[in-house]
Amino acid sequence: MSREQARPRLGVLFSIVVVDLIGFGIVVPILPFWAERYGADGLILGLLLTSHAAMQFVFAPTWGRLSDRFGRRRIMLVTIGGTALSLLGLGFSESLLGIFVARIFSGIFGANISVATAYLSDVTDDEDRTRWMGMIGASFAVGFTLGPPIGGLLSPLGYGVPMFFAAGLSFLNLVWAAIRLPEPPERQSGPEPTALTTRLDVLRDPAVRRICLVYFTFSVAVTQLETTFAFFMKHRFDYDVLGVAMVMFAMAIVMGGIQGGGMKRLAARFAERRLVLVGLSLMAVAFAALPLAGSVGLLMIPLMLAATGRGVCQPPLMGLASLNATPSTRGMVMGVFQSSAAAARVGGPILAGALYDLDQAFPFWMAAALVATATAIALGIRDHPSRETVPAEPPVLV
Repeated sequence: MSREQARPRLGVLFSIVVVDLIGFGIVVPILPFWAERYGADGLILGLLLTSHAAMQFVFAPTWGRLSDRFGRRRIMLVTIGGTALSLLGLGFSESLLGIFVARIFSGIFGANISVATAYLSDVTDDEDRTRWMGMIGASFAVGFTLGPPIGGLLSPLGYGVPMFFAAGLSFLNLVWAAIRLPEPPERQSGPEPTALTTRLDVLRDPAVRRICLVYFTFSVAVTQLETTFAFFMKHRFDYDVLGVAMVMFAMAIVMGGIQGGGMKRLAARFAERRLVLVGLSLMAVAFAALPLAGSVGLLMIPLMLAATGRGVCQPPLMGLASLNATPSTRGMVMGVFQSSAAAARVGGPILAGALYDLDQAFPFWMAAALVATATAIALGIRDHPSRETVPAEPPVLV
């Protein structure tokens, strides 16, 4: 399928992903404060985030495999509807147990990014894959640009109100997807048989295994920031929900600018491996410096550097994963790839919460060490043959 033919379908797909992630972004800055109201400390908060991620780890390959078999559109509709119901349940929660249950179901149905990336892979050419994966990353950034401020602005009305708003968005998203999202033409005649039926089948491929390991290590590092950031801003700088949301807003703008606009030029000039290594290196430096900042102004420097690094390295990792899959296995491969990040969010938040209870700086220094490890692992990644047209020695990235 040509780029001109693919673009209308991708526009619909990106709009669906953006609305889905706005709903997720609304929850993010509120959840720590809501959980703390019911007595949660750093460790309990970590467990709450882990419950959501554990379900994503289990169900991302499942949704991907089901989409390989039954079609991308059908599975997207099921998961969007389930997300709407889980957000509605979260809004009605009046205890820590209720919040846990709602987040478990949210994790089950929120594991559909594997289906979205498989859909994207169905309608894009290999040489353009990383550029379009950058748009998926930009969708995340837009979701986190709009979601946290909406949650922060609505939170004075009660912590349940933003959840009801997010649920309403998800129901509207379901209607929009049902009307506008078609099945990829390549899949309308049915997929070819595939032998990839389990997570282990996918991970037997050395290239996919290394890419997933890098993404797992990278994601454990990111959870150190995501888990403790609200507590860090509240305890060190006395920030409230809206203040935390505004800082997250600034980071999302940086990531969105890189992934939505800059990635087209970066992907055309540099091979995926180079972008991954540069992005991870920037993040390692940023995480190491973050707890040393004595003011919010100084803190924004490493935060923006971390956002830049994440914006540079994440789309090429997604692109490399999809390039190592066949049309009939993309859902399963992208599901396993996404589940590696979910696996990181199973143990990562617990680690972050426990480290934070010991010292505010420890989660961020752990993140720096983990990203440095991911960089070392990424040195063994080889670019896909379809990217051989990219210069082996491109100019210095600036």
